[in-house]
Amino acid sequence: MTADITDTVRPVDARAVMGLLPGRPRVLALGEPTHGEDALLDLRNALFRQLVEQEGYRTIAIESDCLKGLLVDDHVTWGAGALDEVMEHGFSHGFGASAANRELVRWMRSHNDGRPASGQVRFAGVDGPLEISGAASPRQALTALHGYLAAHGDESLLPCSPATLDHLLGADDRWTNPAVMWEPAESVGRSADARELRLIADDLVSLLDEQTPHLLAATSRDEWERARLHARTAVGLLRYHHSMADTSPSRMPRLLGVRDQMMADNVLAAAERGPTLVFAHNAHLQREKSSMRMGDVGVAWWSAGALVSARLGEDYAFLAMALGTIRHHGVDDPPPDTLEGLLSALPESRVLVDPRQLPAGAAPRVSPWFGYAPLDPARLGALDGVVFVRDVT
Repeated sequence: MTADITDTVRPVDARAVMGLLPGRPRVLALGEPTHGEDALLDLRNALFRQLVEQEGYRTIAIESDCLKGLLVDDHVTWGAGALDEVMEHGFSHGFGASAANRELVRWMRSHNDGRPASGQVRFAGVDGPLEISGAASPRQALTALHGYLAAHGDESLLPCSPATLDHLLGADDRWTNPAVMWEPAESVGRSADARELRLIADDLVSLLDEQTPHLLAATSRDEWERARLHARTAVGLLRYHHSMADTSPSRMPRLLGVRDQMMADNVLAAAERGPTLVFAHNAHLQREKSSMRMGDVGVAWWSAGALVSARLGEDYAFLAMALGTIRHHGVDDPPPDTLEGLLSALPESRVLVDPRQLPAGAAPRVSPWFGYAPLDPARLGALDGVVFVRDVT
Protein backbone atom coordinates (compact mmCIF):
# COMPACT_ATOMS: atom_id res chain seq x y z
CA MET A 1 0.00 0.00 0.00
CA THR A 2 1.35 3.42 -0.92
CA ALA A 3 -0.11 6.70 0.24
CA ASP A 4 1.33 10.04 1.26
CA ILE A 5 -0.84 11.73 3.86
CA THR A 6 1.93 13.75 5.53
CA ASP A 7 0.48 17.06 4.41
CA THR A 8 -3.01 16.22 5.64
CA VAL A 9 -2.30 15.31 9.26
CA ARG A 10 -3.25 17.71 12.02
CA PRO A 11 -2.51 17.98 15.74
CA VAL A 12 -5.13 16.54 18.06
CA ASP A 13 -6.66 19.78 19.31
CA ALA A 14 -10.01 21.54 19.28
CA ARG A 15 -9.17 23.90 16.43
CA ALA A 16 -8.06 21.07 14.16
CA VAL A 17 -11.13 19.01 15.01
CA MET A 18 -13.48 21.88 14.17
CA GLY A 19 -11.59 22.40 10.94
CA LEU A 20 -12.64 18.93 9.79
CA LEU A 21 -16.34 19.54 10.43
CA PRO A 22 -18.97 21.69 8.66
CA GLY A 23 -19.86 23.35 11.97
CA ARG A 24 -19.76 22.88 15.73
CA PRO A 25 -21.73 19.69 16.42
CA ARG A 26 -24.04 19.45 19.42
CA VAL A 27 -22.58 16.00 20.09
CA LEU A 28 -18.93 15.34 19.34
CA ALA A 29 -18.22 11.63 19.85
CA LEU A 30 -14.67 10.48 20.55
CA GLY A 31 -14.38 6.71 20.41
CA GLU A 32 -11.69 4.53 21.94
CA PRO A 33 -10.73 1.15 20.45
CA THR A 34 -9.96 -0.40 23.84
CA HIS A 35 -10.71 0.30 27.48
CA GLY A 36 -8.36 0.92 30.37
CA GLU A 37 -5.55 2.93 28.73
CA ASP A 38 -4.94 6.22 30.52
CA ALA A 39 -2.88 7.54 27.61
CA LEU A 40 -6.09 7.74 25.59
CA LEU A 41 -7.98 9.31 28.47
CA ASP A 42 -5.25 11.92 28.93
CA LEU A 43 -5.70 12.88 25.29
CA ARG A 44 -9.47 13.04 25.83
CA ASN A 45 -9.01 15.28 28.88
CA ALA A 46 -6.81 17.73 26.99
CA LEU A 47 -9.27 17.90 24.10
CA PHE A 48 -12.22 18.43 26.45
CA ARG A 49 -10.47 21.34 28.19
CA GLN A 50 -9.85 22.98 24.81
CA LEU A 51 -13.44 22.39 23.71
CA VAL A 52 -14.66 24.04 26.91
CA GLU A 53 -12.33 27.02 26.70
CA GLN A 54 -12.43 27.59 22.92
CA GLU A 55 -15.72 26.15 21.64
CA GLY A 56 -18.20 26.50 24.51
CA TYR A 57 -18.67 22.80 25.25
CA ARG A 58 -20.31 22.27 28.61
CA THR A 59 -20.71 18.52 29.22
CA ILE A 60 -18.55 15.43 29.05
CA ALA A 61 -20.47 12.16 28.88
CA ILE A 62 -18.65 8.86 29.29
CA GLU A 63 -19.42 5.15 29.08
CA SER A 64 -20.17 4.68 32.76
CA ASP A 65 -23.24 4.05 34.93
CA CYS A 66 -25.65 6.97 34.52
CA LEU A 67 -26.91 6.76 38.12
CA LYS A 68 -23.44 6.55 39.64
CA GLY A 69 -22.49 9.52 37.46
CA LEU A 70 -24.85 11.73 39.47
CA LEU A 71 -22.33 11.55 42.33
CA VAL A 72 -19.61 12.87 40.02
CA ASP A 73 -21.80 15.66 38.68
CA ASP A 74 -22.74 16.74 42.22
CA HIS A 75 -19.05 16.85 43.13
CA VAL A 76 -17.89 18.87 40.13
CA THR A 77 -20.79 21.35 40.31
CA TRP A 78 -21.10 22.08 44.02
CA GLY A 79 -18.35 20.11 45.74
CA ALA A 80 -20.42 17.28 47.23
CA GLY A 81 -18.38 14.40 48.61
CA ALA A 82 -14.66 13.83 48.90
CA LEU A 83 -12.76 13.08 45.70
CA ASP A 84 -11.73 9.60 46.90
CA GLU A 85 -15.35 8.68 47.60
CA VAL A 86 -16.52 10.06 44.27
CA MET A 87 -13.94 8.04 42.35
CA GLU A 88 -14.85 4.88 44.26
CA HIS A 89 -18.62 5.16 43.95
CA GLY A 90 -19.22 7.48 40.98
CA PHE A 91 -17.99 5.19 38.17
CA SER A 92 -18.79 1.71 36.92
CA HIS A 93 -16.67 -0.88 35.05
CA GLY A 94 -13.69 -0.10 37.31
CA PHE A 95 -13.19 3.28 35.61
CA GLY A 96 -12.90 5.08 38.94
CA ALA A 97 -9.44 3.57 39.43
CA SER A 98 -8.10 5.49 36.43
CA ALA A 99 -5.67 8.30 37.23
CA ALA A 100 -6.82 10.11 34.08
CA ASN A 101 -10.47 9.95 35.16
CA ARG A 102 -9.44 11.26 38.56
CA GLU A 103 -7.64 14.17 36.91
CA LEU A 104 -10.72 14.89 34.77
CA VAL A 105 -12.92 15.14 37.87
CA ARG A 106 -10.34 17.25 39.71
CA TRP A 107 -10.04 19.68 36.76
CA MET A 108 -13.80 19.99 36.37
CA ARG A 109 -14.25 20.80 40.06
CA SER A 110 -11.45 23.38 39.89
CA HIS A 111 -12.92 24.92 36.73
CA ASN A 112 -16.40 25.20 38.27
CA ASP A 113 -15.35 26.55 41.65
CA GLY A 114 -16.80 30.04 42.01
CA ARG A 115 -18.51 30.07 38.61
CA PRO A 116 -22.27 30.59 38.17
CA ALA A 117 -24.26 27.54 37.10
CA SER A 118 -24.52 28.87 33.54
CA GLY A 119 -20.74 28.76 33.15
CA GLN A 120 -20.09 25.39 34.75
CA VAL A 121 -19.11 22.18 33.04
CA ARG A 122 -21.16 19.07 33.74
CA PHE A 123 -20.49 15.34 33.95
CA ALA A 124 -22.78 12.57 32.77
CA GLY A 125 -22.57 8.80 32.73
CA VAL A 126 -24.42 7.51 29.68
CA ASP A 127 -24.31 3.74 30.20
CA GLY A 128 -27.10 1.96 31.98
CA PRO A 129 -26.51 0.40 35.42
CA LEU A 130 -25.22 -2.68 33.62
CA GLU A 131 -22.18 -4.90 33.88
CA ILE A 132 -21.11 -7.90 31.80
CA SER A 133 -22.36 -10.13 34.61
CA GLY A 134 -25.86 -8.65 34.65
CA ALA A 135 -27.98 -5.63 35.48
CA ALA A 136 -28.88 -3.65 38.58
CA SER A 137 -32.19 -3.82 40.36
CA PRO A 138 -34.63 -1.15 39.14
CA ARG A 139 -35.18 -0.15 42.78
CA GLN A 140 -33.04 3.00 42.85
CA ALA A 141 -34.50 4.44 39.66
CA LEU A 142 -38.12 3.55 40.37
CA THR A 143 -38.16 4.69 44.00
CA ALA A 144 -36.42 7.98 43.13
CA LEU A 145 -38.95 8.69 40.37
CA HIS A 146 -41.89 7.75 42.60
CA GLY A 147 -40.52 9.89 45.44
CA TYR A 148 -40.06 12.93 43.21
CA LEU A 149 -43.63 12.74 41.93
CA ALA A 150 -45.03 12.10 45.41
CA ALA A 151 -43.19 15.11 46.83
CA HIS A 152 -43.85 17.58 44.04
CA GLY A 153 -46.72 16.32 41.87
CA ASP A 154 -50.31 15.25 42.46
CA GLU A 155 -49.88 12.32 44.83
CA SER A 156 -53.45 11.12 44.26
CA LEU A 157 -52.54 10.23 40.67
CA LEU A 158 -49.71 7.86 41.59
CA PRO A 159 -50.36 4.27 40.46
CA CYS A 160 -49.23 2.70 43.74
CA SER A 161 -47.94 3.41 47.23
CA PRO A 162 -44.27 3.21 48.24
CA ALA A 163 -45.07 0.03 50.19
CA THR A 164 -46.55 -1.63 47.12
CA LEU A 165 -43.55 -0.62 45.04
CA ASP A 166 -41.19 -2.04 47.66
CA HIS A 167 -43.15 -5.30 47.81
CA LEU A 168 -43.10 -5.77 44.03
CA LEU A 169 -39.38 -5.04 43.83
CA GLY A 170 -38.55 -7.56 46.53
CA ALA A 171 -34.96 -8.39 47.38
CA ASP A 172 -32.42 -6.73 45.12
CA ASP A 173 -30.32 -9.88 44.79
CA ARG A 174 -33.01 -11.61 42.78
CA TRP A 175 -32.49 -8.94 40.10
CA THR A 176 -28.69 -8.95 40.28
CA ASN A 177 -28.20 -12.75 40.34
CA PRO A 178 -25.14 -13.30 38.06
CA ALA A 179 -26.41 -16.74 37.04
CA VAL A 180 -29.08 -15.02 34.93
CA MET A 181 -26.59 -14.08 32.22
CA TRP A 182 -26.22 -17.76 31.29
CA GLU A 183 -29.48 -19.16 32.64
CA PRO A 184 -32.51 -17.16 31.47
CA ALA A 185 -34.79 -19.29 33.63
CA GLU A 186 -33.16 -17.74 36.72
CA SER A 187 -34.35 -14.25 35.72
CA VAL A 188 -37.32 -12.50 37.37
CA GLY A 189 -37.67 -10.24 34.34
CA ARG A 190 -40.89 -11.91 33.14
CA SER A 191 -42.41 -12.64 36.53
CA ALA A 192 -45.83 -11.31 37.55
CA ASP A 193 -44.08 -8.73 39.76
CA ALA A 194 -41.88 -7.54 36.88
CA ARG A 195 -44.86 -7.22 34.55
CA GLU A 196 -46.69 -5.12 37.16
CA LEU A 197 -43.60 -2.97 37.65
CA ARG A 198 -43.41 -2.27 33.91
CA LEU A 199 -46.98 -0.97 33.98
CA ILE A 200 -46.23 1.15 37.05
CA ALA A 201 -43.09 2.55 35.42
CA ASP A 202 -45.09 3.46 32.32
CA ASP A 203 -47.66 5.31 34.46
CA LEU A 204 -44.94 7.15 36.39
CA VAL A 205 -43.23 8.26 33.18
CA SER A 206 -46.55 9.45 31.81
CA LEU A 207 -47.23 11.45 34.99
CA LEU A 208 -43.78 13.01 34.81
CA ASP A 209 -44.48 14.16 31.26
CA GLU A 210 -48.05 15.31 32.00
CA GLN A 211 -47.04 17.42 34.98
CA THR A 212 -43.92 18.98 33.46
CA PRO A 213 -45.11 22.63 33.69
CA HIS A 214 -45.97 22.28 37.38
CA LEU A 215 -42.85 20.29 38.23
CA LEU A 216 -40.54 22.81 36.58
CA ALA A 217 -42.21 25.60 38.58
CA ALA A 218 -42.22 23.64 41.84
CA THR A 219 -38.65 22.33 41.68
CA SER A 220 -35.72 23.17 39.39
CA ARG A 221 -34.76 22.13 35.91
CA ASP A 222 -31.87 20.08 37.33
CA GLU A 223 -34.23 18.17 39.63
CA TRP A 224 -36.67 17.60 36.78
CA GLU A 225 -33.88 16.40 34.48
CA ARG A 226 -32.71 14.04 37.22
CA ALA A 227 -36.26 12.65 37.49
CA ARG A 228 -36.25 12.12 33.72
CA LEU A 229 -32.97 10.21 34.07
CA HIS A 230 -34.53 7.99 36.73
CA ALA A 231 -37.55 7.47 34.47
CA ARG A 232 -35.40 6.46 31.46
CA THR A 233 -33.32 4.17 33.59
CA ALA A 234 -36.26 2.46 35.28
CA VAL A 235 -37.92 1.70 31.94
CA GLY A 236 -34.65 0.60 30.37
CA LEU A 237 -33.72 -1.70 33.24
CA LEU A 238 -37.12 -3.37 33.25
CA ARG A 239 -36.82 -3.91 29.48
CA TYR A 240 -33.35 -5.34 29.97
CA HIS A 241 -34.46 -7.73 32.69
CA HIS A 242 -37.42 -8.78 30.50
CA SER A 243 -34.95 -9.68 27.75
CA MET A 244 -32.67 -11.46 30.21
CA ALA A 245 -35.47 -13.97 30.73
CA ASP A 246 -35.81 -14.62 26.99
CA THR A 247 -34.84 -18.10 25.76
CA SER A 248 -35.13 -17.34 22.03
CA PRO A 249 -32.25 -16.56 19.61
CA SER A 250 -33.18 -12.86 19.82
CA ARG A 251 -32.08 -12.66 23.47
CA MET A 252 -28.54 -11.36 22.95
CA PRO A 253 -29.21 -8.86 20.14
CA ARG A 254 -32.11 -7.52 22.18
CA LEU A 255 -29.94 -7.10 25.29
CA LEU A 256 -27.24 -5.30 23.30
CA GLY A 257 -29.83 -3.16 21.54
CA VAL A 258 -31.55 -2.13 24.78
CA ARG A 259 -28.20 -1.12 26.27
CA ASP A 260 -27.28 1.07 23.31
CA GLN A 261 -30.75 2.61 23.24
CA MET A 262 -30.29 3.58 26.90
CA MET A 263 -26.92 5.09 26.03
CA ALA A 264 -28.37 7.01 23.10
CA ASP A 265 -31.20 8.45 25.19
CA ASN A 266 -28.71 9.58 27.83
CA VAL A 267 -26.45 11.20 25.23
CA LEU A 268 -29.40 13.09 23.75
CA ALA A 269 -30.46 14.25 27.23
CA ALA A 270 -26.94 15.50 27.99
CA ALA A 271 -26.88 17.37 24.68
CA GLU A 272 -30.04 19.26 25.63
CA ARG A 273 -27.79 21.28 27.98
CA GLY A 274 -25.52 22.32 25.13
CA PRO A 275 -22.53 21.05 23.15
CA THR A 276 -21.35 17.72 24.58
CA LEU A 277 -18.26 15.55 24.20
CA VAL A 278 -19.18 11.88 24.55
CA PHE A 279 -16.45 9.31 25.12
CA ALA A 280 -17.08 5.58 24.76
CA HIS A 281 -15.90 2.58 22.78
CA ASN A 282 -15.84 3.03 19.01
CA ALA A 283 -18.43 0.25 18.68
CA HIS A 284 -20.95 2.26 20.70
CA LEU A 285 -20.41 5.50 18.78
CA GLN A 286 -20.17 4.42 15.13
CA ARG A 287 -22.92 5.36 12.70
CA GLU A 288 -23.32 1.84 11.40
CA LYS A 289 -24.67 -1.33 12.95
CA SER A 290 -22.43 -2.91 15.56
CA SER A 291 -21.72 -6.61 15.38
CA MET A 292 -19.88 -9.34 17.21
CA ARG A 293 -19.57 -13.11 17.20
CA MET A 294 -20.59 -15.25 20.12
CA GLY A 295 -19.19 -18.66 19.34
CA ASP A 296 -20.46 -19.53 15.88
CA VAL A 297 -23.34 -17.05 16.01
CA GLY A 298 -23.17 -13.49 14.69
CA VAL A 299 -25.04 -10.78 16.58
CA ALA A 300 -25.87 -7.31 15.22
CA TRP A 301 -27.61 -4.28 16.70
CA TRP A 302 -27.84 -0.53 16.17
CA SER A 303 -25.20 1.36 18.14
CA ALA A 304 -25.88 4.40 20.29
CA GLY A 305 -23.98 6.50 17.75
CA ALA A 306 -26.21 5.31 14.92
CA LEU A 307 -29.31 6.19 16.95
CA VAL A 308 -28.03 9.64 17.95
CA SER A 309 -26.79 10.37 14.43
CA ALA A 310 -30.21 9.48 13.01
CA ARG A 311 -31.78 12.04 15.34
CA LEU A 312 -29.23 14.84 15.07
CA GLY A 313 -27.86 14.60 11.54
CA GLU A 314 -24.93 16.99 11.10
CA ASP A 315 -25.20 17.88 14.79
CA TYR A 316 -23.48 14.54 15.45
CA ALA A 317 -19.80 14.00 14.61
CA PHE A 318 -17.70 10.91 15.26
CA LEU A 319 -13.93 10.70 15.68
CA ALA A 320 -12.62 7.13 15.91
CA MET A 321 -9.38 6.39 17.73
CA ALA A 322 -6.86 3.85 16.46
CA LEU A 323 -3.62 2.56 17.96
CA GLY A 324 -0.28 1.37 16.65
CA THR A 325 0.94 -0.79 19.54
CA ILE A 326 -0.25 -1.97 22.94
CA ARG A 327 2.80 -4.10 23.66
CA HIS A 328 1.75 -5.07 27.18
CA HIS A 329 -1.21 -6.84 25.56
CA GLY A 330 0.78 -8.38 22.72
CA VAL A 331 -0.33 -5.87 20.08
CA ASP A 332 2.95 -5.15 18.31
CA ASP A 333 3.84 -3.12 15.20
CA PRO A 334 1.03 -3.21 12.65
CA PRO A 335 1.64 -4.60 9.14
CA PRO A 336 2.61 -1.75 6.80
CA ASP A 337 -0.31 -2.42 4.42
CA THR A 338 -2.90 -1.69 7.14
CA LEU A 339 -4.25 1.73 8.07
CA GLU A 340 -2.46 1.54 11.41
CA GLY A 341 0.76 0.63 9.57
CA LEU A 342 0.43 3.68 7.31
CA LEU A 343 -0.26 5.96 10.26
CA SER A 344 2.60 4.48 12.30
CA ALA A 345 5.04 5.60 9.60
CA LEU A 346 4.21 9.27 10.24
CA PRO A 347 6.80 11.29 12.18
CA GLU A 348 4.21 12.41 14.77
CA SER A 349 3.10 9.97 17.46
CA ARG A 350 -0.39 11.46 17.88
CA VAL A 351 -2.29 12.84 14.93
CA LEU A 352 -5.73 13.75 13.67
CA VAL A 353 -6.39 12.61 10.10
CA ASP A 354 -9.17 13.31 7.64
CA PRO A 355 -10.52 9.81 6.83
CA ARG A 356 -11.16 10.92 3.23
CA GLN A 357 -7.37 11.01 2.80
CA LEU A 358 -6.92 7.39 3.90
CA PRO A 359 -6.95 4.50 1.42
CA ALA A 360 -10.17 2.48 1.67
CA GLY A 361 -8.35 -0.40 0.02
CA ALA A 362 -5.96 -0.94 2.94
CA ALA A 363 -5.71 -4.42 4.38
CA PRO A 364 -7.78 -4.97 7.53
CA ARG A 365 -5.66 -5.42 10.63
CA VAL A 366 -6.21 -8.46 12.84
CA SER A 367 -5.46 -7.90 16.51
CA PRO A 368 -3.93 -10.80 18.48
CA TRP A 369 -5.71 -9.46 21.57
CA PHE A 370 -9.49 -9.52 21.82
CA GLY A 371 -9.54 -6.24 23.75
CA TYR A 372 -8.41 -4.08 20.82
CA ALA A 373 -10.66 -3.43 17.81
CA PRO A 374 -8.65 -2.13 14.82
CA LEU A 375 -9.97 0.35 12.27
CA ASP A 376 -12.11 -1.17 9.54
CA PRO A 377 -11.01 0.30 6.16
CA ALA A 378 -14.49 -0.40 4.76
CA ARG A 379 -16.06 1.98 7.29
CA LEU A 380 -13.91 5.07 6.74
CA GLY A 381 -16.77 6.81 4.94
CA ALA A 382 -18.83 6.89 8.14
CA LEU A 383 -16.11 8.69 10.13
CA ASP A 384 -15.55 12.42 10.51
CA GLY A 385 -11.98 12.01 11.74
CA VAL A 386 -9.39 9.49 12.87
CA VAL A 387 -7.31 10.09 16.00
CA PHE A 388 -4.19 7.93 15.89
CA VAL A 389 -1.88 7.18 18.83
CA ARG A 390 1.23 5.27 17.79
CA ASP A 391 2.16 3.63 21.09
CA VAL A 392 0.32 2.99 24.34
CA THR A 393 2.62 2.05 27.20
